[in-house]
Amino acid sequence: MLTEYVSSLTRPELPIAGPALPEIAVVGRSNAGKSSLLNLLVGRRALARTSRTPGKTRALNVYRWGDRCYLVDVPGYGWARAGRRERAAWRRLLERYLAERPTLAGVIWLLDIRRDPSPGDRAIGARLAARGVPTLVVLTKADEVGRGRRAERFAAVADGLGMAQAGFLVTSAHTREGAEELREAVLAFLG
Repeated sequence: MLTEYVSSLTRPELPIAGPALPEIAVVGRSNAGKSSLLNLLVGRRALARTSRTPGKTRALNVYRWGDRCYLVDVPGYGWARAGRRERAAWRRLLERYLAERPTLAGVIWLLDIRRDPSPGDRAIGARLAARGVPTLVVLTKADEVGRGRRAERFAAVADGLGMAQAGFLVTSAHTREGAEELREAVLAFLG
């Protein structure tokens, strides 16, 4: 499926220049691997630019995924190499997008499998639950945790969020683990 960069939106009410399609947002803490996951999902190594420095995504970066939907890479929440005001602006952009965007069809919510959920993760989880938008919880960076420790990490993340472990999808952009399951789950959002 052809995937291309469309635009970067600095306000959630701005329209996307293109056909009316549903939007799937990619949400997560800064440095959770949002851009890497986008590349994994569409099967391209460098569609979305990746960085080791948290806070490089500063707008709603929109990619058209064939004729099915737009994938929207949103700024991460939590720590980033930026000033307090700038981080607060990104947070407001994310929150308004999740609360107000009428074409939002689903959310891919990324959590780093190595980290316990933060207060920011719990706040985003509450916002997603309040909106009622279909959400796919994806644990990223699975290659950094041995298979023997995964059950322990699933339990820690689930307990930290008050969720069932059954709904988690595990991925690794490095090894491509979970790529097909991720693609199928996102396409299921679209019907």
